[in-house]
Amino acid sequence: MQRSKRKPKTLRLLAVVASLAVVAAACSSSGTKHANGSAGSAGAQPTGQIYAENNSGTPRTGGTLTMLGVADVDYMDPNISYFPIGYLNLRMWSRQLYNYPAEHGETTTVVPDLATAMPTISDGGKRYTVTIRTGAMWDLPGGRQVTAADVVLGVKRSCNPVQPFGGESDFQSFLAGYQDFCNGFANVPLTTAAIKQYIDTHKIAGVTVDPSNPLTVDFTLTHPVSYFDAILTLPPFAPAPAEYLDHLPASNDLAQHTISDGPYYVAGYDPGKSIVYKRNPYWKASADPIRKAYVNEIDVAETGNEQSIFQQILANTPKADMSWDTGVPPEAVPQLIAQRNRNLNLQSEYSTNPYVVFNTASPNNSGALTKIAVRQAIMYALNRSQLVQDAGGAQVSPPLTQILPPGVNGSSPPYDQYPYNPTKAKELLHAAGVSTLVLKFLYRAGSQTSLKMFETIQADLGQIGITVSGLGVPVDAFYNRYLEVPSVARNGTWDLSLFSWAPDWYGDAAASFFSPLFDGRVLPPTSSNFGLFNDPKVSALIDQALEAPDAAAAGRLWHETDVQVMTDAAIYPITDPNYPLLHGSRVHNCVYVAAIENCDPTNTWVSH
Repeated sequence: MQRSKRKPKTLRLLAVVASLAVVAAACSSSGTKHANGSAGSAGAQPTGQIYAENNSGTPRTGGTLTMLGVADVDYMDPNISYFPIGYLNLRMWSRQLYNYPAEHGETTTVVPDLATAMPTISDGGKRYTVTIRTGAMWDLPGGRQVTAADVVLGVKRSCNPVQPFGGESDFQSFLAGYQDFCNGFANVPLTTAAIKQYIDTHKIAGVTVDPSNPLTVDFTLTHPVSYFDAILTLPPFAPAPAEYLDHLPASNDLAQHTISDGPYYVAGYDPGKSIVYKRNPYWKASADPIRKAYVNEIDVAETGNEQSIFQQILANTPKADMSWDTGVPPEAVPQLIAQRNRNLNLQSEYSTNPYVVFNTASPNNSGALTKIAVRQAIMYALNRSQLVQDAGGAQVSPPLTQILPPGVNGSSPPYDQYPYNPTKAKELLHAAGVSTLVLKFLYRAGSQTSLKMFETIQADLGQIGITVSGLGVPVDAFYNRYLEVPSVARNGTWDLSLFSWAPDWYGDAAASFFSPLFDGRVLPPTSSNFGLFNDPKVSALIDQALEAPDAAAAGRLWHETDVQVMTDAAIYPITDPNYPLLHGSRVHNCVYVAAIENCDPTNTWVSH
């Protein structure tokens, strides 16, 4: 079993909310519209705060939406891109079989995009049949219908030997024939001709065109997977036209020859500088239930800086409608919240960001952290309320007391196993025979909020007689030289640290938390189990939940897994934060979609 290779949140929000502790917590929710609603099988979504959002009036068609950013996409390739900024780019011109709608209360609900309906499931939950909408067209001369063969090609391209999709581990173990196909693909020469020949002459047993309908694709699994419909939102399952075989995957050559089946096409792409999207003349609104495509053009500039972008958007400067990849500078958020700025969005990240991770293999203090009771004592000694203040206050950073954030299948019912109780902490330490502990806390030296949280934890544990010293390291070393190297943990270089995580998909997404973070059979660097946590009971529960026949059964098992991990005191969750975004007054219907970490540009409209 392998982990998803998607990058974590990397404590991004910590930098954004460093100065919010007093103002955000004191701000009333009066006059705030709440985004509540169903999350499919996942249960109710957490509440996101939207300050008098500019969503009035009748939608208007036309005009140009301008977006300003500081960085480029990861890959301009619809089957390879694996980061939120790449997903934002794909939203304009590449469609998935299933997607997340820009509708308040439904933004983590899996709904049909290219598909005509949710999958038809047969063969005891091991066969998923999906039919593509008639009228979904490639922007090729005269237009060309997207077919099931295009979907098959997309899946094949995803594990190419040049640059494979980073999240293959999300499905490679149970999509029949996929791993065998990819194993052979890995040995193919890195040339266009060799890649094309391999794809043309090899099949994936579990991804086939239905012989009775060229618009129907069948997916065969080795066992039932409750969240496979959500997996079908990922880029590998997006269709790819046959013309892509004329270009190396993820290459700049392909980036200059993209083919769209969405409402816009890539009219211009200067890597690292700009992207221009223009209306696709072959796109049909009747065949796309996800994107309204109100504006005629979307222009992206990628050479700005965060402060300048914020100031331009705040001042409603022409050609500065929305951010592309930046949030709101930390020093500006308190005033925006206090003013209830009508263009400010605060929406849930559906993440655990950050959490305290325990080095369960540390030899320090005679191996004290290997004892569950000692870790539990530390959990009781930590004051989450103060840590939430360090992260901007409860309005920006709602407290999280369990592994799964609200909105993820298995998160209900919510519980708090370790309410702040220093007395209980001292009793547990005494019972464990521990009188003196000296712990080393690893944190990112460049993050002011990481520093604040270290100081809070140092003070909290000091109250129960535990000494905590800090080890501040640069961000590039934090992962590569410390967390991702198991020998560093085993040597006792650190005892406690901060980390963060977000799922690869939403709703029935617990597998994307527990498999990479808490399965002790897979350790870094092929997992993010940085504390080297290992409980066979947890691993067994993960296996059971992964093979649950439906979402309801999976939810019960994931909740049981959640409770067991918290009983083992593997990590101390702190918050599932809301992310602050600002848009200009010209922009209407700015609905935050977690998968793209931004408002959906294909559903905004602009005042002329």
